[in-house]
Amino acid sequence: PVGFSPMTAVESLKARYTEIQQRIAAAAAARGRAAKDILLVGISKYSGVEEIRELVLMGHRDFGENQMQQLLQRSAMIDEWLARYRSLAVATGKRPTVDPVRWHMVGHLQRNKARKAADICRLIHSVDNLGLAEDLQDIAVAKETTIEVLVQVNTCGDRAKSGGAIPAAIHLVESIESMTQVKVRGLMAMASHEPDGEEPKATFARTRELFQEIVTTGVVGPDFNLLSMGMSNDFEDAIAEGSNVVRIGSALFGEPPADQAAPATDPAQG
Repeated sequence: PVGFSPMTAVESLKARYTEIQQRIAAAAAARGRAAKDILLVGISKYSGVEEIRELVLMGHRDFGENQMQQLLQRSAMIDEWLARYRSLAVATGKRPTVDPVRWHMVGHLQRNKARKAADICRLIHSVDNLGLAEDLQDIAVAKETTIEVLVQVNTCGDRAKSGGAIPAAIHLVESIESMTQVKVRGLMAMASHEPDGEEPKATFARTRELFQEIVTTGVVGPDFNLLSMGMSNDFEDAIAEGSNVVRIGSALFGEPPADQAAPATDPAQG
């Protein structure tokens, strides 16, 4: 049409970001909850650093990666950019308005990479065995810090997904709760997305029930309050079942190029 101007990449990103925020707000309101109580973690797996920078400038703080190498590279590049941004602001007499980025590890974490994750991450979503938790405890003691984690549970029963078995989850939470420097903040789960469309809801409901069961045991305190469930194609169902952390990739950053698209069973898709 005459006068029609396609959106720029930045405008398109902002539009998707605004739409997701609106959908989160609507899903939360439908269950009598506030949008501010739902944390959106942008999964930047297939995006460029430019998109992360633009979202940071829009006020977004939380980003996640599923691969350690990519987490290392992107966190370093964003840290460098933020340092330059703040220096320029100070040099020009302006007040820096960009908050620090909070990084989340959402993919399977190998024990030999635990130290790197601990150095970078605000929250590790994918602790699924006691050995990894013990490694993080040793790292935290040496660093004289506290590491916050979620226990990942395979409530959908899909062998392609990471996560511990449901019967082991309570024991793992109890074991981590006894550690001095690792704090377990809640649970993380993923749905397997069966064709009938009902499986995600069932997975989220089972995870919520497990979360509540752990709370009622009395082994955890008030800081056990995070339920990380829901990705691009199911986050509204997850919010309906109690999720307060959603991990969104393609719906925020756009679909990846065909040659980079993840297989349907990829457990780290957002």
